Amino acid sequence: MQTRPLGSTGLQVGAIGLGAMPLSLRPSRPSEDDALGVIHHAIASGINLIDTADAYCIDDTETGHNERLIGKALSQLPPHERDKLVVATKGGLVRPGGRWVRNGRPDHLRAACEHSLQCLGVEAITLYQYHAPDPKVPLAESIGELKKLQDEGKIRHIGVSNFATDQLEKARRIASVVSIQNEYSPSCRDPELDGTLAESQALRLAFLPWSPLGGMDSAKALGDGDAVIEHLARRHRASPQRLALAWLLSKGPMVIPIPGASRRESIDDSIHAADLILSVDELAELDRCWA
Repeated sequence: MQTRPLGSTGLQVGAIGLGAMPLSLRPSRPSEDDALGVIHHAIASGINLIDTADAYCIDDTETGHNERLIGKALSQLPPHERDKLVVATKGGLVRPGGRWVRNGRPDHLRAACEHSLQCLGVEAITLYQYHAPDPKVPLAESIGELKKLQDEGKIRHIGVSNFATDQLEKARRIASVVSIQNEYSPSCRDPELDGTLAESQALRLAFLPWSPLGGMDSAKALGDGDAVIEHLARRHRASPQRLALAWLLSKGPMVIPIPGASRRESIDDSIHAADLILSVDELAELDRCWA
């Protein structure tokens, strides 16, 4: 698989990453053995960027479930293979009763980071991202705590998620930010409109689209009944999902989609998007279809 730079980290990662969230959330959550099999299959297929978060769990009684799965999968690898992988996790959301609630308090972020270290079984987290700004906590306090954790060697690189351009600018005044992870897909093109995509590419930040196929339900129906998409899929002998990932890759050299997967077949399809070359005219057609 072709590689792309993970921002200014000096690390190269595959152009397609693995979004591990479906391995822990209903209704897609597989058994632990099947989940471990999916992670190992992704790695064997050439994926070396795995995206997770402490909040990827059913509720707050099992915080860190997704990270523990990844930690267990990594522990089963020989050191030389484990060292090639980049695990990106996030803190700043909690799951009381299964809800998604923001918590950007410095004490929470510190405790969350230290718990993530334990779950993943690592001494330092390669990329730790602030999951979502908490309107009740000054951004400087939240990002400042991540900077302290970085200075202590618990975090190697800092990223942000669900940020607007002004929030990104504030964060960059406090710490060296290397990535931004926002929703971006054929059904959600907000980053093209709100400036976050252009800003990230100008700053040479990695842009990690979450839910790049529009979510599990939307992904299955992507392109259904659209003559243009069906025609392009037949022409390239590719699924509409693979077309969508290739389209996202065309949006900038620092864009690295992280499609979620709970089945090996999904990974097999996604990884080939990195090798799918779409012409300028074809990309323009897809832009119109997904406008």
